[in-house]
Amino acid sequence: MAVAVSVPRDRLRDPALHAIADKLAQGERLSTQDGVSLFRSPDLLGVGALADAANRARHGDVVTFAANQHINPTNICVLRKTCVFCGYARLPKEEGAYRYSLDQVLAEAEPARNGMTREFHIVGGLDMQAGLEYYATMFRALKREHPQVHIKALTAVEIAHLARIEKLSWSDVLTSLKEAGLDTLPGGGAETFSAAVREQIADKKLGGADYIGVHRTAHALGIRSNCTLLYGHVESFEDRVAHMEMLRDLQDETGGFLAFIPLAYHPDDNELGRRLGREGSASTGFDDLRTLAVGRLFLDNFAHIKSHWIMVTQGLSQASLHFGVNDLEGTVVREKVYHAVGAHTPQAMSLDALLRLIRGAAKIPAERDSFYRILRRFDKAEAA
Repeated sequence: MAVAVSVPRDRLRDPALHAIADKLAQGERLSTQDGVSLFRSPDLLGVGALADAANRARHGDVVTFAANQHINPTNICVLRKTCVFCGYARLPKEEGAYRYSLDQVLAEAEPARNGMTREFHIVGGLDMQAGLEYYATMFRALKREHPQVHIKALTAVEIAHLARIEKLSWSDVLTSLKEAGLDTLPGGGAETFSAAVREQIADKKLGGADYIGVHRTAHALGIRSNCTLLYGHVESFEDRVAHMEMLRDLQDETGGFLAFIPLAYHPDDNELGRRLGREGSASTGFDDLRTLAVGRLFLDNFAHIKSHWIMVTQGLSQASLHFGVNDLEGTVVREKVYHAVGAHTPQAMSLDALLRLIRGAAKIPAERDSFYRILRRFDKAEAA
């Protein structure tokens, strides 16, 4: 829950932040209007100072990461024509469409034999031919070949899709996948919960209430999860705060979320970017840092706020470590989804590069497991 946060008034140049700072100093929960005020404040450094203080109160100078490997087993998706912000999906007979065989999945996972990989991050399209048995077989095989690697797989949208095509409940699908080796859920597919926004960017995709429902069901089964917000497209600040409030409410109820991960919209190579005339014009660094900082302050019942360097660049993720972020997307192997919509970041980062990035922000790197238990700290440069 909320921790007391103290920031000197002379660091807050926007008078509107003073009342919010007073609430934070008393450990009080921020209101919806407080969240909107944080987004509207021109004092980015003031908002950042509040978020940094809140983060330090929880985590000190430690920044965590996990060595993970992305596997995207299929890009075939029934929502190819309706999720207009996506550049990754393909129809079954469209050029570039693919669905991995089990052998291809295992070949993709082979780098995990080096002993470094702690987590498989598995997401893909809503493929009518990739049903429950496809994923259950995959997870069993991955656990057999790499029993030490945690499986974080399938967004709430994918879980609901499997339930629909198999005519099962969300609980039945999640139970079967858990028995096959599923450990946690990623947070993707949330986009922005506003129905009006979803009508414009992801018509026919799983709605916000159902996204919350799938995660509630997972938490009840002992499956913890992450959650996300896609920002920087057609949504308002009010939409962002309402989205966060739904996440905060479920966290109050279940305590099942591990981390909140804001995801910046990339307008390249997708229909929405063309409609908005914004190809080549991604979110600003100002907005990226502010969204992370507001997440830290508004989501007072979340221990972990993560910056996804693949989407916002390594440099901006480094700066975010002073804007409320305590966790970075770790060493990643072959990420495809965000690169399909114009991300120009590398598809992987070495351990040494990640340690340098964190130390460059005067922070202490620490490797964690998927439940945020610290496995080892890198207090000294030679420890890498």
